Amino acid sequence: MVERMTLILDAFPHRTSRLTLEDVARATHLPRSTAHRILDQLVKLQWLEHTSFGYSLGRRSLQLGGGGDEASELRSAASPLIHALMLRTGLTVHLATLDEGHVHYLDKIGGRFASTVPSKVGGHAPAYSTALGKAMLAWLAPEDVEQRVEAGMSGTGGRTALDLNAFHRELHQVRSRRGLAFERGESFQHLGCVAAAIQAPEGPIGAISLVGEAGACLERVAPLVLDTARRVSLTLFPDLESRRMRRSRPQVVGII
Repeated sequence: MVERMTLILDAFPHRTSRLTLEDVARATHLPRSTAHRILDQLVKLQWLEHTSFGYSLGRRSLQLGGGGDEASELRSAASPLIHALMLRTGLTVHLATLDEGHVHYLDKIGGRFASTVPSKVGGHAPAYSTALGKAMLAWLAPEDVEQRVEAGMSGTGGRTALDLNAFHRELHQVRSRRGLAFERGESFQHLGCVAAAIQAPEGPIGAISLVGEAGACLERVAPLVLDTARRVSLTLFPDLESRRMRRSRPQVVGII
C-alpha cells in the first residue's frame, strides 16, 4: 500500500499540478478502481486535495517540500506587481491562497491602513467571510464551496450559521463582475476589501486584495485589483489567455 501511495504522489511532477483520476491511473498504470481508493485515502490524510478541477498536492505534501515551492513561486511572481499596486493606491495589499476552508496570507504590503489591519503573513481566516476567499470560491463547483465553507466555520468562533443559498448568489455576483469580490466589515471591523483571483489553467491558485475603510468607494480601485491579478496569472502562465480562447472557440461541425 505504501508503495502505491508513493507511486501516486510521484505522479504530481510540478507544484501546481492538478490531475484527474484518469491522469493518475494512466501515469501509475494502476487500475482505475485501485487508484480511486488510494486517492480517497490520501485526501483524507491531507496528502492530496480534491476539487472539481482534480487532485493536487495537499497540506502535508507541501509542508514536507513535495511541491512546497508553489507558494514561493506565486509570491515571487506577484511581488513586484502588488508593490506597484500598493504604491499606486496607498492601500494595504494582501496576497493569499486557499487552504481548505481558509485563506492563507502569503504576503501583506504597507499602505496607510496597514497598522489597523490585523492580518499577518502566515495567518489564516475563514474563506467565506473574506473577499479573498470569495474571489477564489466563486470559481469552484458548488459542492466544493459548501465543503470549504463547512471547514472554515468549524472551530473559528465566528459565525455559526450561513445561508448557503444566499452565499451561492453572492458568488454568482462575483462571477458576473468578472471575478471581483467585495466585503465590508466581515473579516476586519470598520474595514472594507476588494479582491480578485489569480487563475491557473485548472482554476484559481491565489488571490489579491486591497483593504481600505469600510465606507470607502472600493469600486474605484477594483479594476486595478483585477488587472494586477491577471498580470500575475500571465506571469506564471504566459499562454493562459490563448488557452481560454481555444476552449471558447466554437466547434465547426460539417454537414453531410
